[in-house]
Amino acid sequence: MPRALSRGEENMLLEESTLFEQSVKGRTGYSLPPSDVPIAEVPKGILRKESAALPELSEADVVRHFVRLSTYNYNKDAGFYPLGSCTMKYNPKVADLTPTFEGFANTHPYQPVETVEGNIKLIKELESYLAEISGLDAVTLQPCAGAHGEMTGILCVRAYHESKDDLRKKVIIPDSAHGTNPASVAICGYSVVEAKSNEEGLLTPEAVAKVMDEDVAAIMITNPNTLGIFETHIKEIADIVHAKGGLVYMDGANLNALMGISRPGDFGVDVMHFNLHKTFATPHGGGGPGSGPIGVKKMLVPFLPNPVCHPHKSGDLPNSPDSRLRGNDRSIGRVKAFYGNFSVLVRGYTYIREMGPDGLKRATELAVLNAAYIKARLSQDYYVPYCTPSLHECVFSDKFQNEHDVKTLDIAKRLMDYGQHPPTIYFPLIVHGAIMIEPTETENKAACDAFCDAMIKIAEECRTNPDLVKSAPKTTFRKRLDEARAVKDPRLKVARKCGERCES
Repeated sequence: MPRALSRGEENMLLEESTLFEQSVKGRTGYSLPPSDVPIAEVPKGILRKESAALPELSEADVVRHFVRLSTYNYNKDAGFYPLGSCTMKYNPKVADLTPTFEGFANTHPYQPVETVEGNIKLIKELESYLAEISGLDAVTLQPCAGAHGEMTGILCVRAYHESKDDLRKKVIIPDSAHGTNPASVAICGYSVVEAKSNEEGLLTPEAVAKVMDEDVAAIMITNPNTLGIFETHIKEIADIVHAKGGLVYMDGANLNALMGISRPGDFGVDVMHFNLHKTFATPHGGGGPGSGPIGVKKMLVPFLPNPVCHPHKSGDLPNSPDSRLRGNDRSIGRVKAFYGNFSVLVRGYTYIREMGPDGLKRATELAVLNAAYIKARLSQDYYVPYCTPSLHECVFSDKFQNEHDVKTLDIAKRLMDYGQHPPTIYFPLIVHGAIMIEPTETENKAACDAFCDAMIKIAEECRTNPDLVKSAPKTTFRKRLDEARAVKDPRLKVARKCGERCES
């Protein structure tokens, strides 16, 4: 067992013991006056026989513990976060301010509808903005995550076909689609038919025509795809699918590569989801919060989730809750109980109003420019599997580094020694040893250069000192972990009593 570290040493070594280990018997972090409320008789059998073994700490102990832990977390306010596909961009602080306004922050799901007209108006205006951005006819904000939006969109597709007594069984998904797409399709009762990309990383009309028949309900296509490449044949593909009665679903997670420049509804898309938590100013990561609205063409509007919000206008709708929470008879029903993620909607609304049409377009242009710049700087040192021009993200592989027995994971670990967060690795799956980088529009040239400089130095190390890279990281407070062993043979710490050191 290592010796116990003093508090000062723990700070310097970025080590932190648990609250249970720090517990000191008799120490308290609260001060309450004696209760003057009579103690009620408690039914037998519901009280604990022994007090809970909670840590005994002062207020300072608890606060410092969590502040120290917070400094160990890498975050977008601390530096560049180049995760491809996840769109981990810095978000403007004004979007964090507006959800704290009293009228938004203090509303409650069970509040009478007539007292939240402002919320309903914001919902309807945000829906109209997203409809305009996407070129679709209607939007619902009910889905609360990207995959939730996928499921909702495919359920609408299913309801549409069932309304025609057309019980189709399959959905086409390209091999360059996002990983959640097959799961969403399966949840909705369809089987997946894979369509292969060509040597340019593109889905061709021929590949779609080969698998398209009257049993296919839809094609679910990510555009730009996970290689960051725009599917240039999308309109022709949509025509092939439509000709046999199918619909076109677009995964809109990469909308920040199209926003303000190209509208999915204009090139044949019937339904798509948005990621407000990626493109529209909600800090992304850690499992939430999120929002995955879907937009649809007119023929799918009757199947959107109920209820549909309608803001009250004098002389238009009666001033009653029922009139402003109406539904469609053919709706797929609710997909969640409440708008518990309402602050995410406020953030998205704020971002769109702050940026305006020109600002949204400029954001897209900068996202594409940054990715193109990084691709150009690194293409001599890292293998580019597809030479087709990419948009908001670029994908490399470890092919050159494999010659020195260095792999993608080694490169990612070594980046940490240079103070850089690693990009997405081993995705997309169609690229062996993939290194996927998305700088987003929020990074300036200096940030992109710092990342590229580190990647180029690592490429040189792979050639001259591969063992250094393979044993990285060297400077982090946790050295190289054996991830495979951690999964197969977890060693969990257990504190037997408060105040005792944990044992493995």
